Formats: sequence, structure tokens, C-alpha cells
Amino acid sequence: MNPDRSAIEVRGAREHNLQDVSVTLPWGRLICMTGVSGSGKSSLAFDTLFAEGQRRYIESLSAYARQFLTQLPKPDVDGITGLSPSVAIQQKTSGWNPRSTVGTITQAHDFLRVLFARIGESRCPKCDRPIRAQSRDQMLARLLSWGEGAAVLVMAPIARKRKGEFRDVFDDLRRQGFARARVDGAGVSLSDPPKLAKNQRHDVDVVIDRLTIREDARTRLAEAIEHALRIGQGTLVVHRSEEGQGGAGEAENDLILSSEYSCATCGISLEAPTPQTLSFNSPQGMCPRCDGLGRSFDFDPDLLVPDPDKSFLDGAIKPMRGPIGRWRRHIFRSVAQHVGFDLKAKWRDLSAAARNALLFGTGDAHLTFEWRTRGGVFRHGGTFDGVVADLMRSYRKATSAMVRSYYEKYMREQVCPQCRGARIGPQGAAIRLGGRTLPELCAMSVDQLAEFVDGLTLGATERTIAEQALRELRLRLRFLQDVGLNYLTLDRAAPTLSGGESQRIRLASQIGAGLTGVLYILDEPSIGLHPRDNRRLLDSLKRLRDLGNTVIVVEHDEETMRESDYLVDFGPGPGVRGGRVVASGGVDAVCASAESVTGAYLSGRRRIEVPKRRRPVERTGKTKSPRRTKT
Repeated sequence: MNPDRSAIEVRGAREHNLQDVSVTLPWGRLICMTGVSGSGKSSLAFDTLFAEGQRRYIESLSAYARQFLTQLPKPDVDGITGLSPSVAIQQKTSGWNPRSTVGTITQAHDFLRVLFARIGESRCPKCDRPIRAQSRDQMLARLLSWGEGAAVLVMAPIARKRKGEFRDVFDDLRRQGFARARVDGAGVSLSDPPKLAKNQRHDVDVVIDRLTIREDARTRLAEAIEHALRIGQGTLVVHRSEEGQGGAGEAENDLILSSEYSCATCGISLEAPTPQTLSFNSPQGMCPRCDGLGRSFDFDPDLLVPDPDKSFLDGAIKPMRGPIGRWRRHIFRSVAQHVGFDLKAKWRDLSAAARNALLFGTGDAHLTFEWRTRGGVFRHGGTFDGVVADLMRSYRKATSAMVRSYYEKYMREQVCPQCRGARIGPQGAAIRLGGRTLPELCAMSVDQLAEFVDGLTLGATERTIAEQALRELRLRLRFLQDVGLNYLTLDRAAPTLSGGESQRIRLASQIGAGLTGVLYILDEPSIGLHPRDNRRLLDSLKRLRDLGNTVIVVEHDEETMRESDYLVDFGPGPGVRGGRVVASGGVDAVCASAESVTGAYLSGRRRIEVPKRRRPVERTGKTKSPRRTKT
């Protein structure tokens, strides 16, 4: 490497159509490589400079690390000196994870999650009332209200959806005197704990006490609550079971009580919010229905009923193949009696409530089903989930590709009906900051969000807590504005971005990284950018240069050429007629070159004339042929 790093010297580059190119590029400058399309500028920038930089980086790693990486071929070049670590920011839209958004790529969403978790106002997901602290006496009164004889397990949560074997945790709990715990819903003995998979997520609760609620057990229950809150850091789990039941019980029957987050109106308690509670990429925060994607592949009611003139019993719902048997018929008959409609009526004549009940169920309503036999009437109760839930279960259980393909004919990708595209669960979506929820802020444009953040009113304590996060958030929003992406929203999915947008997002991320001594190579960053925003993009590139980096831009834009510190023109033609550096240096040097096509246009020796006559446009928007116009 050149000891003074004054320049990057390339000797004998022959990659693709390059014809033994040798060029010296000044270090720490904004360099523009231009020329006609196919003249070899990208071959030198990406396939030679960047490829060699990546290859050298991999070779600098240990032999152990290199065995996990693909061996990169050496570019066809005699030698390159003065090369530094290289970062390529190319135009590409493929390869983005569907979970990625503008907010996650730029890390702006991460700092918003921290703000909401630390200074946000928690609200009840059901009634939207502020969640207030729940005292020990309120918890005790609620458990006593279950009545005499109720058997309960009082537990303290140790881990929620965390990976690990937890051997040290089990040993520590056993040394503290605890005998039993619950792992993933199953009771275990701490004297012989289970061997857990290290790479799987687990729930671990330690059993504090197991008792039956009686008036004489009030003191013992209060002590168990106090102990559980201390071990669980303000949160405890109570499982109600039949009297005398020895197991720890299933997690679905748990009551979570928190000394900080509970809703007295709805009677629900929530765990303390964390940044993971507001993350759609974490099992703790993602919407349980769409798994944090915001969209679900679900059955479409319009596709399920192709012929609305049929009745439900006659097979209006097409995927319910075959006649409806007697057992299922008595279920549907009870649903019809509960809602009030006739199963023999045409589907188009049914009310919206009747259709919704058949397709999506009756919710938590308890129905009485009557099964008539020769011996009498057998009555049983329960809830009804709906036909769509049954079809979804059949679809998920299907192992045959043909069966799954059949069901998929009646399915369509649509906005998740539970989170309505917000991606996060109900607890995270209910937290507010400045009167707005996290999904509402992510749906704002970058300009609107920056204005909201600047106008946020906080108290003295909140300002101290949020100072660092607010500063980082403002920086990332400003970077997006500087590269002309002020119109984007943070919830914009990464796969929907154009090549120019994704490239400028990566550029904004690199500016925020603050690296120095790096060679940045960009591929036409001005594509798709309005001319009024081109100046802000150039200012961002110069800011990257001023940090102590070398910035190489492959570009056709005239303003970029004139603003660059060094210009390299390839040509004189494309393909085999190109592959040579016809001019290099400042803009004046390129303009003075007789062989440079770019210099001819920059100097004004050649120009693209504006047509003197244009084709008139009809009111319908169609253009007339110039042969039919009168001059």
C-alpha cells in the first residue's frame, strides 16, 4: 500500500472490455467516472476496485474465518496500490427481507422504540385508558375474589421468549431454596431440571407458592405476592387450577399481575414495556396473527362464495367440499338460532351479521348446541370459531402440495385484520408518545416526523431520559432529508423501494456511520431524483468526502460532473470501441480533450438541440402524426 495514501494507482486493468487501463485516482476526493454507456466505467469501479478491496479484506481474515466465506477471484489487473477498505452502494432492489422497512434499515425505528418504551404513556389495548400502577392490596383482593377453595400457583417470571439452556439460572434458583419451576408451560423439578435447546426460545417461571385460597391463608398469599414481585421485578404470574392439582398448569390459563402496568376497568395486567414489546421482528412484540409482516395470506370471502344464489347448506362456501354431515349441521343450526337467520336462505339474502358469524365465528359468545337422537336431546356448550378458522386449520395441516394449492385458490394476501398493517401486537400499538402511537408516527413522511420530533414537549426527567435517543433519531431523519428521501415513510417496506431509493437509503446509513478512510463506490445515485434535490445529494457526498473518505461516483449527471474534484471519462465508444480512459483530471482538462465526447458536451462544442417544431397534442391526449400537421 502506498505509505502516504496520496492516490490509488491502478495498473493494467483488463476486466471485461477494459483495454489495459492504468489510472491514478487522488485520495480523499469526490471522483466522478463517466462516459457513454458500456464504455467500462462500472468495470473499473465495481468489478476491479471494489472486487479487489473485498478480496483483500477476506484474505486478511484468519484461515478459520475464511473457510465459511466464498473465495473471491482476483480481478484481471496487474496491480492496485493505495487501496483501502471498500464499500459499494449499488442500485438493487432484490435481496431485501420482507421484514425490513425504511425505519429498520436506517435504525430510526430502533430509536423510536426506545423512546416509546422509556417515556411513552402505556394504555390499555382494550379501552385505551392509561394503565396505572396496581398495588399489592389490589392484587391480593383480586385473588381472594376467586372464592374459597380455588387452588392457585403463584410464580415469578424469569425469562420470556429467550434463547438459552438456563442451567445457571436453575442452579441459582435451587440455591435460593426454590423446588419447582415451569418451563414452556410444563412443571419441572429444580433438582432435576430439563435439558433445553440452546437455540430455541423458552419461557421460565419459578414457583413461589402453591396454596388454596381461604380466609386463613390471606397472610400466606400476601407474602407469596410480595416475594414473587421481588423475584419477578414487579411482575408475577398466577395460575388457577383445580384444588389438589399438582402440575404447574398451562400458560393459557395464567393471570399476569404487575405492580406497574394494569387496567382496573378491564381487569387486565401487562408486563412492563421494553423496546422488544414494540418490535415486529421480536416474538415479544410482533402481531401474533401475521407474525409481524403486516399482511396475511388468508381466505377471501369474495372467493369463498363464487355463487351467492346458493344457500349455505347447498354449498355456497365452495371449499367446504361435499354435503354437510349431521354433526356439523347441528353446530351451524345453533349458530343460526343464536344470530337469527335461515340456513336455507340464499347467501346474497343473508345479513352481514349472519355471513360474518358463519365465516368468522361468534367470538366469545357461549352457544348451546342440541344434538337430537332417538334417545333424546343431547346438549353441550361452547364457542364457534367459524368456517374460515376450520379451513385455515385444514390448510396448515395439509402435507400434499395439491391440497394446499386447492385451498390457495380461495386465499388472497391482504392487510392483517388484527393489527391493520401496524405489524406489532396490541400492547405496543397502544403506547402513546405526544398523543401519537408508534404505527401513526411510522406512517408519517420523514418531513412530518422530523417536525413532530422537534415539537415534542417533554418534562425535565423525560428530557434527560430521551436526550441521546432523540439526538440519534434527528440525525437519521436529517440524513434521509439530505439525500432527497423526505417523502418516504418509516413503515415503507424495503422490497417496494426503487433501485435509486434503496441506494440513497444505504448512502444515508453510511453517512450516519461516521467511518473514515473508506473507499465508497456509488452507482448513479441521482437516478429517479428530482433536479431540485440533486444539490442535497451532492452535499451529502461531499460530507462523506470531508469525513476523510474517497467517494467514487459512476454518473451521467452534468451537475455531479461539474461538482466533482476529479473526473475520469471512458470511451470513446461502447463495448469493444471503448474500455479506455480518454480524459482525466478537472472539468477543464476533460473539456479540453478532443477525444472526449463528455468534454465536447460539457464545453458546449456539441449540444442536443431543442426541436424547433413539436407534435401538437389533441385534447384526448393522443399525439398527431407530424405528417398530418400543417406548417
